[in-house]
Amino acid sequence: MFAERADDETVTRLALAAKTGDRRAATRFVEVTHRDVHRFLAYLVNPVEADDLAQETYLRAMRALPRFAARSTARTWLLAIARRVAADHLRSAARRPPQARLDDWQSAAEVAAFRQGSAVLDEQVALRDLLDGLAPQRREAFIATQLLGLSYAEAAEVCNCPVGTIRSRVARAREDLVAGMRESAGPGRSVAG
Repeated sequence: MFAERADDETVTRLALAAKTGDRRAATRFVEVTHRDVHRFLAYLVNPVEADDLAQETYLRAMRALPRFAARSTARTWLLAIARRVAADHLRSAARRPPQARLDDWQSAAEVAAFRQGSAVLDEQVALRDLLDGLAPQRREAFIATQLLGLSYAEAAEVCNCPVGTIRSRVARAREDLVAGMRESAGPGRSVAG
C-alpha cells in the first residue's frame, strides 16, 4: 500500500493541497511519503518502533501543516519532523527503565530461527549492526543521503545543520563503516571496496 514514491514537486503540491483541507491530497501525501519516513525512523531508532513513530510523525505533520510554507520540499520538511520524533522518543526512552517484552517471545523466536537460515538476512543484520554502531549524527546524515537519496542540502535541512557538516558526517560515517567491515571480516580477510 505504501510502496509508491513520488517526486518532490508532487509531494509538495500534495502537502499544499492538504493544507487547504483537501482530504484526498492528505491521504496521497501520506501514501507517497510513508516509505521514506518509515525507513528513516527504522534506521534512527529501530524497525520495531518505526510504525508507531511514523504515526506520531504524521500526527505532528498534520497539526503543523497549516504553517507549512514550502520554503523547502514537503519531503524534507516531513523528514525533519520525523527526526524530531525520533530524538524525542530516544530522550524519553533514556529516562525510563527498560521493560522485558515477554508477551512476544514466540514471534521473536520465529524471527531468530528464520534469520539463521538466510545469508541475505545475516548480511542485513550485519549492516544494521554497523549502522547502529555509528554516532547518531553520522547515522542520520548517512541514512538521509545514502539510503533515502536526499541531496546534501536537503539532508542539511532535515538535520538542521550546514551542508558542510553533512558532508563531513557522511564521509566519517563511511570511514567508520569500512573500519567496522574490516573488523568484522577478521584478520587475513579483505573487504571489497
